Amino acid sequence: MQKNMLAIAVLASLSLVASAQSSVVVYGVVDASVAKEDTGLISRTIMASGNQSASRVGFRGVEDLGNGLKGIFNLEAGLAVDTGAADSVLFGRRAVVGLQGSFGTVTLGREYTPIADVAKASDIFDQGFYGTNLSSFGGGKLTRRISNSVNYRSASMSGFKFGASYGLGEIATGPSQNLAGVSAEYTIGGLYLGAGYHTFERIAAGDDKEMILGAGYKIGKFEVRGNYMNADIKLGAEYEQTNLGASYTMDANKFMFNYTRNELSTGAKGTGLSFAYSYTLSKRTNVYAAASKMSNNNLGTFGIFSAGSNFAPTGAGAAGKDPMGYTIGLRHSF
Repeated sequence: MQKNMLAIAVLASLSLVASAQSSVVVYGVVDASVAKEDTGLISRTIMASGNQSASRVGFRGVEDLGNGLKGIFNLEAGLAVDTGAADSVLFGRRAVVGLQGSFGTVTLGREYTPIADVAKASDIFDQGFYGTNLSSFGGGKLTRRISNSVNYRSASMSGFKFGASYGLGEIATGPSQNLAGVSAEYTIGGLYLGAGYHTFERIAAGDDKEMILGAGYKIGKFEVRGNYMNADIKLGAEYEQTNLGASYTMDANKFMFNYTRNELSTGAKGTGLSFAYSYTLSKRTNVYAAASKMSNNNLGTFGIFSAGSNFAPTGAGAAGKDPMGYTIGLRHSF
């Protein structure tokens, strides 16, 4: 852990020197809150890191190679504001190098999946706050990031954008663990439409299949966003999640609401209602409050996720419990 923090400090000092000569920049988010989390079995009050946005520090650079071609890189590390600890994988959030031009962008390394692009664009919480659609990723559900990947994102063509990714599982024998994904997005005025699809060769019996359909519309101070996600996992139950959210912005105030529906082919179901409020103090700083409750049926153990934390009923007697949480926090970006 100390080696991770030392590496971040060294890179930061180098990038500050480089920024005087090139386009290398340091950026990040520092987000902390006080939260009450109740799984329905146990309750606790915590200092949380990253409820609205996962706290992070990153290094991003662009070099002009001529004729419209650019070399790019991005290294991004997660950190916990409450303890100061770095993530166990130093640049686990993103680590890519690539080329960018009129053809679009090609990156190599650890990257967000095509489905992740659509999921963020169609989440009213921008994948932050309690109740975000991040609960649909990981744990045998959909895939948000892939290592050892080759990725393409097209430039916008009359509002259309396309993406493709191929992640190498690097397994010598047996199922390859390779992931292949594509996405298509369309934006015109306040309208957004998106779709994505993955196949994951996890076992010999057949590929896992993941998909998303997303949409959004903004008119004046009002905005609505929603999505439907499905994960057909060969080693587990089929998973579905539906989200529908709305927001209203009034000067420095933003009010947000999201409805979530989770289902497993086993019969487990959970319905979530979430609210969030943000007050902008400056271009880079805001305060916020959020609250969420998940109502499970007698088979459900679905939990509540935010950008930096999650909790759910677990262990004996967990099925049918209804977790809830609320938080007040401060977020600064740089």
